[in-house]
This record gives sequence, C-alpha cells and structure tokens, in this order.
Amino acid sequence: MGVQLAGIIPTKEIELQNLSGKKVGMDALNWSYQFLSIIRDRMTGEPLKDSKGRITSVDSGVFYRTTNLIEAGIKPVYVFDGPEIPEFKKKTIEERKEQREEARKKWEEALKRGEEAKVYAQAAGQLTDEMIEDVKKLLDYMGVPWVQGKSEGEAQLAAMAIKGDIWCSASQDWDSLLFGSPRLVRNLSITGKRKLPRKEAYIEIKPEIIELDRALSTLGVTQKQLIIIGILVGTDYAPGVKGVGPKTALKLVKEHKTLERVLENVKWEADVEAEEIYNFFLKPPVTDKYKIEWKEPNREKLIEFMVEEHDFSRERVEKAIDKLQQSFTAGRQVSLKGWFKNKP
Repeated sequence: MGVQLAGIIPTKEIELQNLSGKKVGMDALNWSYQFLSIIRDRMTGEPLKDSKGRITSVDSGVFYRTTNLIEAGIKPVYVFDGPEIPEFKKKTIEERKEQREEARKKWEEALKRGEEAKVYAQAAGQLTDEMIEDVKKLLDYMGVPWVQGKSEGEAQLAAMAIKGDIWCSASQDWDSLLFGSPRLVRNLSITGKRKLPRKEAYIEIKPEIIELDRALSTLGVTQKQLIIIGILVGTDYAPGVKGVGPKTALKLVKEHKTLERVLENVKWEADVEAEEIYNFFLKPPVTDKYKIEWKEPNREKLIEFMVEEHDFSRERVEKAIDKLQQSFTAGRQVSLKGWFKNKP
C-alpha cells in the first residue's frame, strides 16, 4: 500500500526513547491493518476473536502497543481517513477487494492441505467499519486523542506536522512525505522481534526516521519533484509507469525537472491523469477543526470494553491500565512543574 520509495530515501534507525516527550501522529488505518495482519494464529492464520466471534486483533494491537508507547513517554495522536476519497482511488479500492478475495481462497486451500496458512490469511484481512469504531471508542477510554481527517489520513498527518501540532507522522507508507510531512517514522507499530515468514528465525525491528529536508537534499530534488517521483513509481491512485522504479524515476526527474517534461519522455498508461494525482498531493482536503488533548484513562470503561465485552485477560488489561494511569500522572506532574516554573 502507498508509494514505495525504499532504496533512494535516506533513513536512520532510532530508539523509542528518542521519541519521548514528542507528539506522534499515527496513521490509524495503516496501524489497524498492521495489527489485523500480524495478530493471528501462526498456523491457521485465524485472527484473534472473542467468544462471540468478533475479530479483536486490532483492539489488542491498539491497546497494548499504544500503552507501551505512552509508557516510553510518547504522546500518541491517531488520525483516521475521512469520506472525501478521490474519485481516482476507487478503482484501487475495488482491485484490493479482489486481491483479498483471491487471498481468502488460497487461505482456505492451504488450510485444507494442512499447510501454514498465515501468509494468505494476512493478505485476506478486511478492516470493517465496526472495527474502526471500536478503535475510536477504545482510544476515548484510554484518554488518547484522535482526529477525523477529511480525506487521506497521511495528508491530515502531514498538515498537522507542518503546523507543528505533531512532531512527526508514523506510518509504514511513505505517502506522508509526498504530502509534505517534515518527518516520517516507520516501524513504530511493529517494533520488536518479528518472525520471518515460513522460517524459524526472528529479526529485530527498530523504528526508523526519515527527515524530509534531508531526503530532498540528498536526492537533489524539490518537494514537487519528489511527488513526481512517487507518481512515476506508483501510488495508491495509479500504478505508475511500467518498468520505472525509484532510481529510474529519480534519474528522469533530475533530467527533465517538471511533470510536463517528464511525461513527454515516458509512456503514461493509467486511466487517471498524472496531473490530477500531482495536484491532489499538493492540495489534499484536510481539516483544522480538531483538539489534541490527553485525558486520564477510564479504568472502568476499559475493563468493561476489553474484559467483559471482548474477553481479554483481566490481569493483563489491569496491568496495562496501571501503566497508563502512572504515565498520565507523571506527565501531568511534569506539565504542572513547567507551568509553575514559567509562571511570571
């Protein structure tokens, strides 16, 4: 999902502690899909479910990962996609539905053969409106702010980061950079040890940061030219130019400079006009009607939601709530000290 710029964009590994005290904007749908994909039975690929058969993988990921980030001193803000999806993305959405259906069939076939089916199951995962609403409800109970964007979540994150309301965007996708986010942090939702697919081996995944100014300087391009590179490689809105990867796209942009001249030297075959995608990245629909405020977690509501409604372990949930409450109290004390210190 999203544009793929790995290989040309400079990244730097960081520790969670490097983000302590910073407001980090999470791409809510991107993170939710990550949790829906990862939190599954190793062999069958079945997602985590409660006693009523409702999928709870996303709830589990959001609750425990967010708690760990808050304990590390990070101030999370979740941002959700809005209804104003560009017309030219609708074809992509339909294609993804078909891909998920094909993956579902392969998943079922693998189960019948008694093979490890998690890889196919991950590709078949579908995030529902009910899951999204559950995440919003859970965040409210945790005291974590969330913002409803107008259109793409990455665009909303970038707008908030440009204003300084958050320090960075956090997503596995690179799109926030094309929308102008000054910083992007990847791997934050999957930090830690991860098993390699179909192998009895694990790798350590650490967060990595991409700074837009450094990336542009290293590549020797402007923000607008970075958008052109993304369009050539392929975005959520169009597949790009056949046979053109990030390095070739960079070469084309440095040689021809503008989108108009680049298009004169490639074969653009997508149904949507490249200029339309370009303009969307430059001026996407975003909102400034939001309030970012962290509140004390609601222990009673969290236990009711996680334990009584969705069958999570009471002991584990209560330990997580203790961490949330301790972090909130510590953060409030730090804020009060700063207020008294700076009071005239």
